[in-house]
Amino acid sequence: MATLEKTPMLRDGYDRMTAELNKLKNTERHQIVAAIEEARAHGDLSENAEYHAAKERQGQVEAQITDLEDKISRAQIIDPADLTGDKVVFAATVELLDEDDKPVTYQIVGPYEADAKAGRISYTSPLGRALIGRRKGDEVEVATPSGEKYYEIAAIAFK
Repeated sequence: MATLEKTPMLRDGYDRMTAELNKLKNTERHQIVAAIEEARAHGDLSENAEYHAAKERQGQVEAQITDLEDKISRAQIIDPADLTGDKVVFAATVELLDEDDKPVTYQIVGPYEADAKAGRISYTSPLGRALIGRRKGDEVEVATPSGEKYYEIAAIAFK
């Protein structure tokens, strides 16, 4: 029997995914059904662009629903407030110093929650993988498209 791999995520990411799933199921589906019915009323379906566009959109929405249901079913919600320790783990907030001693702060999150501009990086990203398991004071080297980057871990927090 196959086992499902759990995917860690924060409550916020889980709630956003659930809200998106509900929107797709309760709003988008109904709008698409209405668009298909309206397009059918126009007659010949073989040359009806509105009908074909609505059917294509229906397929896309159903695929999104299936994908979200899968992600939600495998979610393992982690609350950073419940975590402690001196190592970088999922949900930790890490303050780094770059090569110029400029501070940058990231929270380690799941791949579906990542938003580097908002200071949230995935544990599967190159920097996320380099940080996991490290301690305050450790130096990390990360290969990026623009070349090697070096960071020092200045602080680790769970908030």
